[in-house]
Amino acid sequence: MTTARRAGEAGGGRRRAGARPEERDAADDRTLAVGGAKPTPIEEMADLREHVIALLAERGVRLHDIAEIVYHIQRDHHLGLRLEDCVESVYEVLRKREVQYALLTGITLDVLTEEGHVPPPLGPILARDASLYGIDEVLALAITNVYGSIGFTNFGYLDKQKIGILARLHNAGKDGRRVNTFLDDLVAGVAAAAASRLAHRWHNAES
Repeated sequence: MTTARRAGEAGGGRRRAGARPEERDAADDRTLAVGGAKPTPIEEMADLREHVIALLAERGVRLHDIAEIVYHIQRDHHLGLRLEDCVESVYEVLRKREVQYALLTGITLDVLTEEGHVPPPLGPILARDASLYGIDEVLALAITNVYGSIGFTNFGYLDKQKIGILARLHNAGKDGRRVNTFLDDLVAGVAAAAASRLAHRWHNAES
């Protein structure tokens, strides 16, 4: 409820108890027009990227952690590559709405599973990151291809090598400290896409 609407109900502008629904809706519209503001759905907020970054941080993942993976992939291919370039590329990948949605979905499922809110049989499957459960990789693929098919190759490499924070996330999930069933693959997906973005930018600059 907006401040303007609460003020209207508390003072002389209180609606009649017997008002018809259409009259109440019209009163709401007038109140909002005077000075209130309709709540903005989070998917329409300009700072959804910042919300996702905050969620990653809560799960122990910083942009620099992802950027270090990107640097590891690209450093031998691009002389003069800086870690700052990799951070910028990660940040740009997180601007993509499909990337944001994938991260929101996966992180939420990890957290709900960790808190015991996902019922069996799915809850235990997610909690132990069952070997035949591949939906986490499928969700990550929604991220890897936003900058072309090279992201798929990068992701396959990272999924096997577990570079940097990927190893920590994977191990923490396997020893029961956290549920990172989706998170480790999603982080790998973001790193793979950010590396692909850099590769495309360098190719375009050289052409």
